[in-house]
Amino acid sequence: MRKRTKYWVYGLFCLLVIVLAVTPHLQAAHKHAQQTTRQEAVSRPVRQHSTTKNVGNNHMRTPINWRKSSETVPYPDVNKVKDLWVKVDLKNNRTYLYDGQKVIYTMYSTGGIYQKDPKTGKMKSATPTGTFHVQQERGDSFYNAKLQEGANYYTSWLNHGEYLFHSVPTKADGSYNQKEAAKLGKTQGSHGCVRLSVPDARWMEQNLPVGTKVVVVG
Repeated sequence: MRKRTKYWVYGLFCLLVIVLAVTPHLQAAHKHAQQTTRQEAVSRPVRQHSTTKNVGNNHMRTPINWRKSSETVPYPDVNKVKDLWVKVDLKNNRTYLYDGQKVIYTMYSTGGIYQKDPKTGKMKSATPTGTFHVQQERGDSFYNAKLQEGANYYTSWLNHGEYLFHSVPTKADGSYNQKEAAKLGKTQGSHGCVRLSVPDARWMEQNLPVGTKVVVVG
């Protein structure tokens, strides 16, 4: 019995010696693993997640050129679009073509200038906001003698010719007003209509079906 007890004591002693010998190596290995993990985390590139949909369109033409289409890819085929509608963002100077919830084309645009509303004291665009629909009035050019301004390729979306999509403005002689055209996609400047590049306005005139929903925000 005593002999067996001696063996147990001796075995426990050996086990304790092994544990004491191995523990420093295990601690060192664990510390090295932690340092390696930290270094990998620091060197690993951080992925940026966009919180806004439809931002960072790689097809947008830069710099902005009012003589050319806003995107460098072809316009969408409206015959293949199931739920076409248009969103005009006045503050960000963009007009979006949607198929349901998906943006299928982005256009640089310029909406109405902002002025202080005497009733509310807040800044308000000359372009009405809300939900409207494309109307039948459209054409290749017009000139407003009262405003001494015209445009090409117009499409009405409110009050049958009062509020339009159209090209950057033209002068009385039909030439484009380059000073006003330079505002496209950068700031507001119209009397209430939505200005587009020349090709974008032409596409809208030729392709937007009557009744297409137009949502103006901002």
